[in-house]
Amino acid sequence: MSEEIHHADGDELQQHLDQVQTLLARQKLVEGLVHRQDMPRHELVEGLVHKQHLNELRTRLDHMHPADIAYILEALPLDERLIVWDLVKAERDGDILLEVSDAVRESLIANMDSHELVAAAESLDADELADLAPDLPHEVIEGVFQSLSVEEREQLRAAMSYPEESVGSIMDFDMVTVREDVTLEVVLRYLRLFDELPDHTDQLFVVDRDEHLKGVLPLNRLLVSDPDTEVGTLMLTDFIDLQPGDEAEEAAQAFERYDLVSAPVVDSQHRLIGRVTVNTVVDFIREESEAEQLAQAGLKEEEDIFAPVWDSVKNRWAWLAVNLVTAFVASRVIGAFEGSIEKLVALAALMPIVAGIGGNSGNQTITMIVRAIAMGQVKPDAIRRLLRKEINVALINGIVWGGLLGVAAWWMYGSASLGLVMTSAMTLNLLLAAVAGVSIPLLRERLGADPAVGGSVLITALTDSGGFFIFLGLATLFLM
Repeated sequence: MSEEIHHADGDELQQHLDQVQTLLARQKLVEGLVHRQDMPRHELVEGLVHKQHLNELRTRLDHMHPADIAYILEALPLDERLIVWDLVKAERDGDILLEVSDAVRESLIANMDSHELVAAAESLDADELADLAPDLPHEVIEGVFQSLSVEEREQLRAAMSYPEESVGSIMDFDMVTVREDVTLEVVLRYLRLFDELPDHTDQLFVVDRDEHLKGVLPLNRLLVSDPDTEVGTLMLTDFIDLQPGDEAEEAAQAFERYDLVSAPVVDSQHRLIGRVTVNTVVDFIREESEAEQLAQAGLKEEEDIFAPVWDSVKNRWAWLAVNLVTAFVASRVIGAFEGSIEKLVALAALMPIVAGIGGNSGNQTITMIVRAIAMGQVKPDAIRRLLRKEINVALINGIVWGGLLGVAAWWMYGSASLGLVMTSAMTLNLLLAAVAGVSIPLLRERLGADPAVGGSVLITALTDSGGFFIFLGLATLFLM
């Protein structure tokens, strides 16, 4: 099957996504038309139409790489995502679950039964299963654990014992070891017994009978040297090795500094226990970079852009709460001078809160949209759906946090009208931030500009000025 899998470049990947979305839209359209028709054998015709489009879609998925299927799943709303997921062959579920983002993986696992999850997990290696294990139900892990061999159980237990962002959490156990007292001819015959070498095998690891690492044998030396030469003569004893407790970030720096493809991982007694490969290091660097960018916008985790409104609300609440407190403290500094001026000072003290919270919410929205645009996941037909979702998120946040702020304003200043103005202004400014956060990057992209450049500046300026206008306008109407 692996010979039939096609690796797509950027343009082909976009074409695959367009084709999948076209087939899904065509299926919905035709099913809707057939469903409204009054004809003999209506259910038979509807079933045939349904199978026709799904079979075409299944055929396309069968020839796509798991990473490409993962990309498509991330770019689809939940209902369409589950349709595509059901069409994927069961033996490929595990590989695809490893490729999708954490948020999308949760949505897929939530719609799989225990038998499907066990089957998907059993197709993975121990190190891959360790990556997937935190998202799997306990009973599924128990079922998979019982199906593993003794060696695989120990590997899985070891992989799950290491902390996140350590070398042990990103290492794998799939490697080739040889003895130093055998000839290269023996090594070559041994390698021919494999169906294929482990991915990113650029060197063999030379160990003694107790698995102590003695050196490494690069494949280029193996292939060009005299077959009668012993491994111990050609092996390198000056090499980079890692400890499972080392920071993964430090390992990534070593890979970058020394242009490594793979590196052995040894325990405290210098026994070989695994290896780290460049593909896992690249994945780690990418995930760290994305997490840092999301954190700058106050998002605690990667968010599925088509996630339910409540999930998005919970993901964005934490930073909004912190920002609300800091903005409120700043407002009280201004409010300390209100004794010499009348009610106008109260407005000046509370006004920065409305603008500050609106700016933060707008930056959260714009960060998610810019990232989705960069990955090619936002299409013109998704704009209305995204806008509707962001407006719902903003409405809930405005009512909750605006309501709390309104109560606080009522308590401090003894004015229920002022509290109502605060709640209304907060809600309206968050709605403005949601619309701007979706519209600004999409408009810049349509005009041929980089959607990420200047987005934060634009959103801050709009929410600040809009927040001041909304708050002071409402206050002028209802308080003065």
